[in-house]
Amino acid sequence: MSNPGPVIRPANASDNAAVVRVLNDWWDGRPVSDMLPRLFFVHFRDTTFIAERDGRLAGFLCGFFSQTFAAEAYIHFVGVHPGERKSGLGRSLYERFFEVCRGAGRSVVRCVTSPANKVSIAFHRRLGFQIEPGNGEVDGIPVTQDYDGMAGSRVLFTRLLAGPEDPAALVRRER
Repeated sequence: MSNPGPVIRPANASDNAAVVRVLNDWWDGRPVSDMLPRLFFVHFRDTTFIAERDGRLAGFLCGFFSQTFAAEAYIHFVGVHPGERKSGLGRSLYERFFEVCRGAGRSVVRCVTSPANKVSIAFHRRLGFQIEPGNGEVDGIPVTQDYDGMAGSRVLFTRLLAGPEDPAALVRRER
C-alpha cells in the first residue's frame, strides 16, 4: 500500500505555534520566525494553508487578498519540511492558493524573495512567476533595492492566474 500524500487544509489559530516552532530549523538556523506573526493564522485563515502528513506538519503557505488592488493576492511566507522538499508539496500549496484566488476573482499573485535565495527564485520561475523589473541587479537577477528598508533588496514576482494577459495587471505598483 502506498503512502498517501499530505493533506492540505485551511489554517487555524492554533497552527501558528507548531509552525513557528520549526521555522528556524527549516531555514537552517536562520532567525525567520519573527516574519510569521499569529495574525496570518487568525485573520487570513481562508488563504493560509497547512499541509500534514500522518498528522505531522509537512508545510504551510500564508497568503492574503490585497485590500488595495481588487484583482491581486499576495503570498507572504511558505515553508516545506526539509524531508518533503522536491516532493511536489510546495507546488501543491501554491496551486491550492491559486484555486482560492481564482474563486475570489483574483487574477494576479505577487510574492518576494531574497536575491540570495536561488532555490526560491528557481522554484517561482518553474511555477510561472515572472520577475518584475527592479532598480538594481544581483547576480544577473533584477531586484528592488531597499524594498524592506536599508539593504533590504528583494526579487519581486508576479504571476497571472487567468484571463487574457493584461499588461495593465503587471503595472509595477509602489509597494
